[in-house]
Amino acid sequence: MRIRWTAQTGSFVLALFLFATACGDRGSEQSTPPPKAGPQSGAPRISTIQAPAAVRDRLRTDTVAAHVVPEVVTAPGEVSLDLKQVAKITSRIEGQVQSVHVQLGDRVRRGQPLLAIESLRLDELVQEYLVTKAQADVAESGYRRTEKLWADQIVTERRLVEERGHYIEAQARHQHVREKLLNMGMTAGELHQLEHGSHQEGHLYTLKSPIAGTVVAQNVVRGQGVTPGNELFEVVDTSRVWVFANLPIEQARKFKEGDVGTILPKGGEPVTAPLTYLAPVADETTRTIRVRFEVANQQHSLKPREYVDVQLAIASPPTLAVPVSALTMVGNVRGVFVQRETRYAFVPIEVGREGGGWIEVQKGLTAGEQVVVDGVFDLKNVLLKEHIGSGEGG
Repeated sequence: MRIRWTAQTGSFVLALFLFATACGDRGSEQSTPPPKAGPQSGAPRISTIQAPAAVRDRLRTDTVAAHVVPEVVTAPGEVSLDLKQVAKITSRIEGQVQSVHVQLGDRVRRGQPLLAIESLRLDELVQEYLVTKAQADVAESGYRRTEKLWADQIVTERRLVEERGHYIEAQARHQHVREKLLNMGMTAGELHQLEHGSHQEGHLYTLKSPIAGTVVAQNVVRGQGVTPGNELFEVVDTSRVWVFANLPIEQARKFKEGDVGTILPKGGEPVTAPLTYLAPVADETTRTIRVRFEVANQQHSLKPREYVDVQLAIASPPTLAVPVSALTMVGNVRGVFVQRETRYAFVPIEVGREGGGWIEVQKGLTAGEQVVVDGVFDLKNVLLKEHIGSGEGG
């Protein structure tokens, strides 16, 4: 009768072989003197194999040594907008929208015009600004002239004080109108143009974006009437985002602002980011601490409201460890392949915590041994076939 070979059959047969080998070793303990202590002392050796040349070329080993294996804390997180990168743009004046220069989804620069508002109120303020500027200039000229006359003792000091008061009053009126126009979004440069007669827009008020970003909300169309406080656009910049997570109090105590975490998007590349905030008060319901990471997102790959995983590592002293890629299972036995000159031995090990690509070795290996880190699956297949071919599997 022919037996059909499968991976499951091979694993089962190999497990039987490992069990029989272990029993045989125990039965020969009385007749065989114990081996001398060495790198593999205390770690039962299951089998050694000779790797074919084709397999050997694909193998890479690493030296067993002490490494930092951090304790990794993982928590679910959510991407959020960095509030410093958000602008809700409102009208500061009453009027009617004459033209809209952008639309939903457009990328805009800081200072880029978004729309123009036709406003009689703005026209009134512009005229008032020009009048008060002229009045202030006349008052200043009168004051300077009186100041010279007083120095020559031609006018009294009382006259000088009166002229100075007129000048200060005119300056105050002009400054008041100037502040109103600046608060409406006009720049000092635009006011300078008004003073020199080069302002061509009349009573058109141009609303500009205060930040660079993307238009994510538009609540205005041409011809629409607007009043101060109406939200017309929302512009956001996602080149930097926040990621929030909640940690149990006992875990949160182990971290501080400035610690670096790893953001793990689902289906995306990991991103490192500093921890910038730990809530001083635990959540009343969950008894967790809210934490925040500030994440550079120049490629805009992280999307606000996206769910991610967050990892933080707790530093620990170096301990004997091997790369995670070295670990494999043969039957129900966890172990690694150790190089023995030209052969390779499968060595069972006991492991501890895992983190940073390393796994702690609690028992089974000593420092200096060479473990296979690339080509482990190939060696496992060779081991399986060798035992079956020799008939030791049953």
